[in-house]
Amino acid sequence: MEKKIGYSDANRKYYGSALCWWLTVSVVAILVVAAGVFTIFINFHRLSHSPQPSNIVPKYASSFQLALQFFDVQKSGKLKNNRVWWRGDSGLRDGSEENLDLSKGLYDAGDLVKFGFPMAFTATVLSWAILEYGHNMDAVKQLDYAVDSLKWITDYLVNAHPFAEVLYIQVGDPEVDHNCWERPENMTEKRPLTQVNSSYPGTEVAAETAAALASASLVFKEINLTYSQILLEHAQQLFIFADTYKVSYSVSIPQVGKYYNSSGYEDELLWASTWLYHATKDPSYLNYVTEKNKNEFGSLGSGSWFSWDDKHAATQVLLSRLNFFGAGDVPDTENLDLQKYRETAEILMCKFLPDSPTATTNRTKSGLIWVVPWNSLQHSVASAFLAVIYSDYMFTSQTENLYCSGKMYKPVDLRKFAISQVDYVLGENPMNMSFLVGHGSEYPKYIHHRGSSIPVDAKTGCRDGFKWYDSPDPNPNVAFGAIVGGPFFNETYNDFRNNSMQAEPTTYSNALLVGLLSGLVASSSVVSSF
Repeated sequence: MEKKIGYSDANRKYYGSALCWWLTVSVVAILVVAAGVFTIFINFHRLSHSPQPSNIVPKYASSFQLALQFFDVQKSGKLKNNRVWWRGDSGLRDGSEENLDLSKGLYDAGDLVKFGFPMAFTATVLSWAILEYGHNMDAVKQLDYAVDSLKWITDYLVNAHPFAEVLYIQVGDPEVDHNCWERPENMTEKRPLTQVNSSYPGTEVAAETAAALASASLVFKEINLTYSQILLEHAQQLFIFADTYKVSYSVSIPQVGKYYNSSGYEDELLWASTWLYHATKDPSYLNYVTEKNKNEFGSLGSGSWFSWDDKHAATQVLLSRLNFFGAGDVPDTENLDLQKYRETAEILMCKFLPDSPTATTNRTKSGLIWVVPWNSLQHSVASAFLAVIYSDYMFTSQTENLYCSGKMYKPVDLRKFAISQVDYVLGENPMNMSFLVGHGSEYPKYIHHRGSSIPVDAKTGCRDGFKWYDSPDPNPNVAFGAIVGGPFFNETYNDFRNNSMQAEPTTYSNALLVGLLSGLVASSSVVSSF
């Protein structure tokens, strides 16, 4: 028989009061948690607050999902929710010699160096894509992956900026790294750090990092306000640093020129200031790109090719956004300057259109934009990314026409151009092969990539790993989502591991492809302001 336990009236009152107290606390806790979840939901909704697309294009949705995976392939550090079975933790001691945690970030390409300049560019482009097309990403359930990849980079960039006038721009020695062929998980070589500072400045790399953190601050503003403010503070400090000491990092640190030599820093200063204006609405940043520096830095009236090295074209398109949708209380003189930036962007759009009177001749017989043999698809994809953004600016602002030397075009014409470029990448080309690894049945099998080419259980180090570099067998680990360098002008591709010119993927080309595909996943308007 169960023993009954009795309570006095006093005990009943005590326990009754305690129960009420605990119930109250529990209800409050549940409400707080619910409010937090609701806030996160609302904030992600704000990233996707354009009308949700219903006309999803399956080919582009699957390709977009695939391209995002390459960021997971390239991650350094202690991996969380790892989606790549053949990758593991690596670079865990990066930065430790200076008591910094530089373990995160992305390996640049097929090698194992962290180059800060192109990595920051990758973050800026990824932020831009999320801001413009977060609603499309959300519609195909990829927004959280895109934001996670972005934060993996920005966490690194914040840690790489320990003082206002110090920025670590490289982890690893490229000369040592390129004489090794090993998995990142097995690295044992020393990984020295390279920095820019007031004695050895690097305007373009500091400004590009400022652009990356300013644009990312907009992404995280509605997700994690504290983190967003941290990003913005670093961005503003880095911009001051970049603008105060105007010296190219290729001059201060000549050895960087062998890998990512800069053609100039003027474009990065404009690019960073434009993103800082979007992030802060501080009129001084807009004045910097208009009245103060448009003539010296703006490259007005002439089109250029968007790449990790040259952001003039992207800056012109991004400033066109302000002209399309309005920039609030902007002086007339600055509005006129914004119009000039838009006119310059339109020169570039007219170059893209194949039947325009001013169409560029930098394209293959099949219509692919082609500028240089090394990593040729970067310019094709970057051009298409800008075209689809500009097309959507026109569509959303109800701007019906674009005039190219008197010939009229519609927003859909720019979109058709963008589609022609991405379809070429995905296999509609004379080679009948996809340049996106894992898409379709025919794609590169011998990409120039250490981790992809070496079996997970291989017991090889720095030098003896080259037996996998020389192996006649396809890469044992498929680097899903990698976009390789691309074809030659004669539209041929040599699928050899030692062909780094054509067969090496890069994170920055992937960021551009992710941006392009996110815009083509569906037809929809863009937001009028970030």
